[in-house]
Amino acid sequence: MQTEKKIAAPEQMLETIKNWKNDGFPIIFTNGCFDILHVGHVDYLQQAKNLGGKLVIGVNTDESVRRIKGQDRPIVDEQARMRVLASLEFVDGVTWFDDDTPLELISLLLPDVLIKGNDYSIDNIVGADVVMKNGGRVDTIPLVEGYSTSSIVDKIIKIKPS
Repeated sequence: MQTEKKIAAPEQMLETIKNWKNDGFPIIFTNGCFDILHVGHVDYLQQAKNLGGKLVIGVNTDESVRRIKGQDRPIVDEQARMRVLASLEFVDGVTWFDDDTPLELISLLLPDVLIKGNDYSIDNIVGADVVMKNGGRVDTIPLVEGYSTSSIVDKIIKIKPS
């Protein structure tokens, strides 16, 4: 599928998800800022896709990232972040949310599987109750140690021009 066709507004993504579910595909959902995509992100998303089904990613908008991470973030704007994610072969759909949490988006899309990194416990994953109440499951995936966007940004800041 062409990269741009994978990106859709939440309501449009819901229609796509309904079609996928009618075709028998479970929906795997995860969310995040995904500012400066790195190997930790790629590994995490591949592991999510390997659970089987269609992988949908909810991306924080620029305003949402600023509220959560501070006025200097994101480094990469939301359109570019979504295009990069959509360009990954194993990603089936990308949408966005402007709230501080993806709860409203999860409540709309009702994925079959909600995924977060294992730095979260299931009882702290936003939307876990909604997904489980709807018959879905919530899983955590091991993260690649030593990789985070914040640590990459910190390294860049410490580089001094020669």
